[in-house]
Amino acid sequence: MTKRQGIRKESFSRRILRATFSRWGARWGMLWIAVLVIAAVFAPFLANSRPLLVSISGELSSPVLESLRAADYAWLGGWLMAVLSLLLPLDWLKRGLLIAVAALLTYFLAARYVHSASVVIHESYREQEAAGQYAWVIYPPIPFSPRDYLRDKGDTSLEPPSSVHWFGTEENGADVLSRMIHASRIALGIGLVATGIAMVIGVFVGGLMGYFSGVVDIIGMRLVEIFESIPTLFLLLTFVAFFGRNLYIMMVIIGLTSWTGYARYLRAEFLKLRQQDYVQAAVAAGLPLPSILFRHMLPNGIAPVLVAASFGFASAILAEAMLSFLGLGLVDSPSWGQMLNQAVRSSAFNWWMAVFPGGAIFLTVFAYNLVGDAMRDAIDPQLSKGVQ
Repeated sequence: MTKRQGIRKESFSRRILRATFSRWGARWGMLWIAVLVIAAVFAPFLANSRPLLVSISGELSSPVLESLRAADYAWLGGWLMAVLSLLLPLDWLKRGLLIAVAALLTYFLAARYVHSASVVIHESYREQEAAGQYAWVIYPPIPFSPRDYLRDKGDTSLEPPSSVHWFGTEENGADVLSRMIHASRIALGIGLVATGIAMVIGVFVGGLMGYFSGVVDIIGMRLVEIFESIPTLFLLLTFVAFFGRNLYIMMVIIGLTSWTGYARYLRAEFLKLRQQDYVQAAVAAGLPLPSILFRHMLPNGIAPVLVAASFGFASAILAEAMLSFLGLGLVDSPSWGQMLNQAVRSSAFNWWMAVFPGGAIFLTVFAYNLVGDAMRDAIDPQLSKGVQ
């Protein structure tokens, strides 16, 4: 009797999460995603030419902390809020909003009050250490910044993996592993922002279509069909040609052209839920429309949207990697697709420039697909029965 009561008290979201991560595929996929998140959040502390801690004449200083920029503080602020939110009894929506607000607030505060050096000579720290100016020094695990081209050491371009450069160097002499760690920020950032924009628009439009049906549904479906006919890749190429290589424009375009799937899923769920007794009771009680849609109906119809979001992350990462591979991505920031482009562009085949960035793209997309497949099977009882 006690076991049955415990099962009844288990919420729908907890049951879905338990069923999802009971599969080894989802566990391995989430493990890789967790590794990427840690690499993105703590990138300056994992791969940097600046020391973590130095002692000069008995005084301690941290060049890494002194060089943090607004984006670094935003990642750390979002991470801290994510950890703190686990201690609070919040649902996934409130937790996600708290993390987003914390990251944005930290970014704007850091941009306003924190000023780091705009020009950094990476070789200077190694020169000071060689000159004996440090009593002792602690470097990050990968003591090379993504833009540390090691010009004072001669030609270090396209060196194969070694004990110094674990993943080799690229065509300008920068460490590949360092660039891959910092490139994980672009991969995760474009997935989070683009999928977040798409989910917000899709949930809003799909909820209205499913709840009102009739004329609202017809107009909404025509709008969905218009946006589905827009080729995302060609639109991205057009904007890059006219407005330059801007990561934020890429995020917005991918989000504005990929919301239709979420709208279709939520519309179908709301068409079923609008006739449920608890929804009719909420309407009879005179609750406002936003409360009915997003407080009572949305938690019960969001599951298919979350499954689609896991695949949306993978699609956004692939779109950015494709642009970078074509040479239309960011110039001043490392990207996995950009490194793949360098592997193809060089006269000789440098396997480490293709294997490591290409493997990171493959594993990331595969991890999201594994989690999405497991979540889809957990939500759909027919699929669960078929698997068993």
